Amino acid sequence: MNEFALDLAQIRADARREMAKGPVTATYGIDVKRVIDVLNEILATELVCVMRYKRHYYMAQGVHGPTVAAEFLEHAKDEQRHADLAAERIVQLGGAPDYNPAVLAGRAHTHYAEGDSLRSMIEEDLVAERIAISSYAEIARWLGDADPTSRRTIEVLLADEEDHADDLRSLLQKLPG
Repeated sequence: MNEFALDLAQIRADARREMAKGPVTATYGIDVKRVIDVLNEILATELVCVMRYKRHYYMAQGVHGPTVAAEFLEHAKDEQRHADLAAERIVQLGGAPDYNPAVLAGRAHTHYAEGDSLRSMIEEDLVAERIAISSYAEIARWLGDADPTSRRTIEVLLADEEDHADDLRSLLQKLPG
């Protein structure tokens, strides 16, 4: 079995010499620029989801409208929190969160789909959640142990997206044909 040992003198020297890098140390095991780019894709995805959910919240009509609208609003708030988490991590890694509206839709993993009925709005949101689940799971695997902090952040988002998909599936099952 390997004996655990640290070269604390070297760690301390590196920490002092490279203070400007913030949390990115020599032990960071992945291309930080690529991680920032991927986090900006997540930021765009989450912002597009916020806008779609907010539109659906305001457009929800009919007998089931108020119940579904409340779910849309809750999801919009969660997606905004996700965007904030992605932006915070981007800054921690020394990057800049990209909120440029001209490029958000093109960088997002999901699409902005309006839907023309309560059922189609729920279906569009469920498709978007499933896309986020698949892409975030792949990102978490890619990050692995190379960036456990970003991976854990993605895993928090992933758990919420799975919960959203389950909520939307339940709503669909309650709607008539």
